[in-house]
Amino acid sequence: MKDSFAPSSCYHCGGLVLPQDEYKAQFGGISRIFCCAGCMAIAQTIHGEGLEVFYARRAQSSEKPAEYLARNEIPASLLAYDDLSLRGRYTRPSGELGLLETTLRLEKIRCAACVWLCEQHLRRILGVRDVQINYVTQKAKVIYESDKTSLARLLFEIERIGYEAWPFEPSLSQEKAKKEKRQLLTRVGVALLGMMQVMMYAWPTYVSQERIPAEYDLLLGWTSWVLTVPVMVYSAGPIFQSAWRSVHSFARTHMLGMDVPIALALALAFLAGTINLLTGLGQSYFDSITMFVAFILAARYVELLARQDAQGGAEALAKQLPATCERTLAYPDLKTIEVVPVVNCHPGEVLRVSPGEIIPADGILLESESAVDESLLTGESKPIDKKVGDCLYAGTHNILNPIFMRIDAVGQSTRIAGIASLLDQALIAKPLMVSLAEKWVAYFVCFLLFSAVLSSLIWLYIDPSRAWTVLVAVLVASCPCALSLAVPTAMAAAQGAVTRLGLLIVRGHVLEGLVKTTDLVLDKTGTLTMGEPELTQIMNLRNDYTEQDALALASAMEVGQRHPLALSLLRATQLRRLNLPILRDEITNQLGKGLRCGAYRLGSAAWTGVMQDPAAGQYGQVHLVDERGLIASFVFLDTPRAGLSDLLNAAKSRKITIHLISGDDLATVAWWAEKLNITSYRGGCSPEDKYDFIKALQTEGRLVWAIGDGVNDAPLLAKADVSIAVGSGAPLASAGADAILTASSLSPLAKTLLLADKTQFIIKENLIWAFVYNALAIPAAMMGWVNPWVAGIGMSLSSLAVTLNAWRLRKA
Repeated sequence: MKDSFAPSSCYHCGGLVLPQDEYKAQFGGISRIFCCAGCMAIAQTIHGEGLEVFYARRAQSSEKPAEYLARNEIPASLLAYDDLSLRGRYTRPSGELGLLETTLRLEKIRCAACVWLCEQHLRRILGVRDVQINYVTQKAKVIYESDKTSLARLLFEIERIGYEAWPFEPSLSQEKAKKEKRQLLTRVGVALLGMMQVMMYAWPTYVSQERIPAEYDLLLGWTSWVLTVPVMVYSAGPIFQSAWRSVHSFARTHMLGMDVPIALALALAFLAGTINLLTGLGQSYFDSITMFVAFILAARYVELLARQDAQGGAEALAKQLPATCERTLAYPDLKTIEVVPVVNCHPGEVLRVSPGEIIPADGILLESESAVDESLLTGESKPIDKKVGDCLYAGTHNILNPIFMRIDAVGQSTRIAGIASLLDQALIAKPLMVSLAEKWVAYFVCFLLFSAVLSSLIWLYIDPSRAWTVLVAVLVASCPCALSLAVPTAMAAAQGAVTRLGLLIVRGHVLEGLVKTTDLVLDKTGTLTMGEPELTQIMNLRNDYTEQDALALASAMEVGQRHPLALSLLRATQLRRLNLPILRDEITNQLGKGLRCGAYRLGSAAWTGVMQDPAAGQYGQVHLVDERGLIASFVFLDTPRAGLSDLLNAAKSRKITIHLISGDDLATVAWWAEKLNITSYRGGCSPEDKYDFIKALQTEGRLVWAIGDGVNDAPLLAKADVSIAVGSGAPLASAGADAILTASSLSPLAKTLLLADKTQFIIKENLIWAFVYNALAIPAAMMGWVNPWVAGIGMSLSSLAVTLNAWRLRKA
């Protein structure tokens, strides 16, 4: 019943090769075996160019290339990139007339040898002037002559050596964000460099027991002044500009921004230091100015990173849609196909979508029934059967048969674009959580200015010679370094700790929000469960079959199928190392029913006439029958994610209400809710339903924490007060999330809840310490009891205490 054979491995991809399927070719006098014509064509290309050393350097691959590579013809799907509308979108002029530059994103890159092979092969293409490949980002910049080669040829040549590439479209908003981040980082660098140098020059003034000679003191003072000027003009320039705009618009807004008191503090301190330097009557203390600017800008850089992570939803969405599609010329009279850019399609036109391809637009199914994976939009993990007249949506995957569809909506009119718009709306509507420390710094600087001016005026009346000294002492002693560091240092340490646990925080309010959370909203598929059904049981086995025989026969019928249950059967067969029998009859797919192969049928209970056990397997069951009746029933269950019980127990211990909402059918969701002891659950929810559910909870004054994955969860994640996307989720979900779970287990989330409490406790300790220090130091400085250099030491020790206290979080 079963053939025994000794499989070989493919020389190129390393996959198993059956004797009846092998291809052979001679290389260097040695006969090599291949699994398909595509692998053989790639090896011929690599050896033909003298690049065979690649096979000694590479990391092994197991993926088969496209069969059309053996014909050495550029497919129509790539030729579409030579359309002027697409070429102008993905290329740009480069220097000489006729030279174009393009950036390609490389796929399947696994090691440095892969980069070396791609670069060497592209350099040998006629017309290619230069190639630069970044191994970290996996992007290739190629400069080529447009009259000798083309973008389609470059993409095809990369496929010829076993890789894939697609044109990368740089986003204007991304470039602007990079520029803003680069400029702020440069300002921080200038401030930090000035701070270190000025503190080095100021140190002798604080610690020397003997008076420094006047000429050296003057040299150090003016050197510090020269180093402080770039910090004031360049690094703190945006602060002064913002303060001026705020003052200028005060007549209309009746509000002053936080930069106003900060700018006044910096200006007064710099003015006081400069006057003291000119008169020689006191110290300049430019170290305090540069330190203050450096810490303020460092905090703003962290804020900028968090703010930029909140954007980019539409860009992530664009990656879900194809660049080209197959359009019919005169349907239904003729079914001639042309490959065109999706951007050139219009409502009313008819498209052909092959199995495995992404549907490029919203429309109506005109011909040929099929099954479509709509998990991208609905969260439903099972394929949806589609009949003539049913709606199809852009971004979903056609699974079974080639279909013809009429376009009803394209671009921003599609449903997936609506979800992206909903995401953007949620991100904009989310309230901005202003840092507690930043608010206190603003209030404190106002109090500082008032205290410094008041004390200086009083001393000007009592002892004019000490007025400026007291003013500087108050400014230095009360420099809000410790206050400004209280939150950022604790948050940085805590985020480092949770990163080691497997949680990447991209917005700073996550830990603070977890402490206040009242409700936890969970998605099912891909969050509580892995979304990958596993064969858990083989039931109703007939006496003349073993489990191995029944599983091998069912798997042989499923070869080439892409249904999740089919893939589960094939995985189970591979794990058990079973040999598949050779089926002589043709296998036909009965939509919504199952597979037929001669006398054998594999599919649903209704089609096979089997009484199904409703309690077994909450993902699905398939049954194998022949003319004699039932052979075996295969039961599947979605696998729960590791650490799920830890997360639920941690949430329940904090009296957080747990809600389970999913796009799966209500019966499946109810089964999982009962299994996990969750009383609040909903099934069959669309992305809009999930968004409304979160909104309703927030209307009741609840603070919602959401966990999900997939594009359908993106509006939910963006609307929630605190949101976490699992790392395997779609890019759009990650774009709308406050944190990304990079670990496969949910246990890090339970530990993060405990760490959030500890973080808030340490932040409060830091704020109290900063308040107590300033409450003691400012009156002492105002009374003239503290010299400026003592105030500087006290300020430094205060900042050090805050930093060391926050450092304890790294051991969590």
